[in-house]
Amino acid sequence: MPEFREFMHQNGPSTVVMFSAEAAPFAKVGGMGDVVGALPKALAKLGIHPLVVIPAYGAVLRQDRFPLGACGAVPHLDVSLGSETERAEIYQARSDASGVDFYFIGSRTYFNRPGIYGDPDTGEGYRDNGKRFLFFMKAGLELLLRLNTPVDIIHCHDSHTALIPGLLRTNYDRSPFFKKAGTLFTIHNLAYQGVYSRKVLHYAGIDDEHFFPMSPFEYWDKVNFMKAGILISDKVNTVSETYALEIQTGHEFGHGLEGVLRSRSMDLSGIVNGIDYEEWNPRTDPFIQASFSGDDLSGKGKCKDFLLRRFGFPGTGGRAPVIGIVSRLADQKGLELIADAAAEIMKLEMRMVILGVGQLKYHELLQDLASKFPDRIGVNLSFDDALAHEIMAGSDMFLMPSRYEPCGLSQLASLRYGTIPIVRATGGLADTVVPYEEENGTGFLFRGYSSGEMLEALKRALSVYSDPDRWRALVRHAMAQDWSWDKSAEKYRRLYRSIHLKRHF
Repeated sequence: MPEFREFMHQNGPSTVVMFSAEAAPFAKVGGMGDVVGALPKALAKLGIHPLVVIPAYGAVLRQDRFPLGACGAVPHLDVSLGSETERAEIYQARSDASGVDFYFIGSRTYFNRPGIYGDPDTGEGYRDNGKRFLFFMKAGLELLLRLNTPVDIIHCHDSHTALIPGLLRTNYDRSPFFKKAGTLFTIHNLAYQGVYSRKVLHYAGIDDEHFFPMSPFEYWDKVNFMKAGILISDKVNTVSETYALEIQTGHEFGHGLEGVLRSRSMDLSGIVNGIDYEEWNPRTDPFIQASFSGDDLSGKGKCKDFLLRRFGFPGTGGRAPVIGIVSRLADQKGLELIADAAAEIMKLEMRMVILGVGQLKYHELLQDLASKFPDRIGVNLSFDDALAHEIMAGSDMFLMPSRYEPCGLSQLASLRYGTIPIVRATGGLADTVVPYEEENGTGFLFRGYSSGEMLEALKRALSVYSDPDRWRALVRHAMAQDWSWDKSAEKYRRLYRSIHLKRHF
């Protein structure tokens, strides 16, 4: 074993531990859950041994699709939070398809609740989220110590895990176990930073001497988990090349951390996300009404007819295109542009189907639009994975008018299903959708955040749609693109290797 480990140290990391608040298929709110569910499988194909650590939410423990077992090596452990002690129950599961090991941190106090980040009934975040996710981070590090499996890279995802590098720098600074472990911090969405009272450092066991102006742990007399992760990790990356540049430019994208990010510019990079082509495949998708491919698109028409019936539209709609939206209903997603342009959009020959859940103001906005234009707009305010697949397969176009979009996964799935994306040219949308020009391109883009520019992009798409031969060629070209995880996983392997070499040589 020592000889093998030394060989791996010379050629790159062998064990990567991912910490995340979400990982599909166990717990998912947004794109991060998809990424942390799919990336480890792609890394395993490259010879890396990935472990994933997430919280054991109540819904995770209650589901029976992917049964969890008690962790035999470490069934439970106690975690100190200042003067308090909370027991962590440890569960585990293994992905049959890839052999990836998942570990789950349970707590009756912190995770046995109906929501992941907040109360589903109110849409408000839990007031003790700082303490909840600090408990998760501390328990996860203690779990690694007790499992005693050598760790090369600790890969932290977003603010809910961002204090881990700080804990390693302080509480575990003299631990031989973690001495050579490198850290990578991935920013999925900079808007959600995890800003809490400085008391959270007391719960973390981090001495007050580390809290002073301009320190990694201080942010306007509070603690910003995201800031600490950016400044203390060995390397930082985000989920597209354009977003990595945007977040350094100013407050619109940097949300107050643009200066902090510029200070790490030499260690900051972007790696665009992929999607799981086993899950998103119109040839084999079990959720859709008929299979299809770029060579045989007949099944897509059947999916469209079913989708129109599912949303209660009369008949099959003939040639009128269907525009799909599957989205978290949040300020980021550009829904106000749709509301502003609704009267003009409804003059166009099209139908729109919308699936999503989120802020209550957007629930009300969309319900109002659906009541005003019942023959043009269908709305389903829920989280429905099967219906998301049906919308991808049955729509002709997919609209993403985001104010900002770190990467976006829906446009990648839409390309796979020949559902042409209409997107704002920001973040990962700009990196993954090529503007259509006659015989190349994969979608339609607009640059300014305005309802007028969005409307013009819609009209350009409808103009091409009116020519069946041009549209069919566009659909086939879009479906031929490769946005699987293979290329991105290789880029992560190189990034891990650069951190690994920094730590060992």
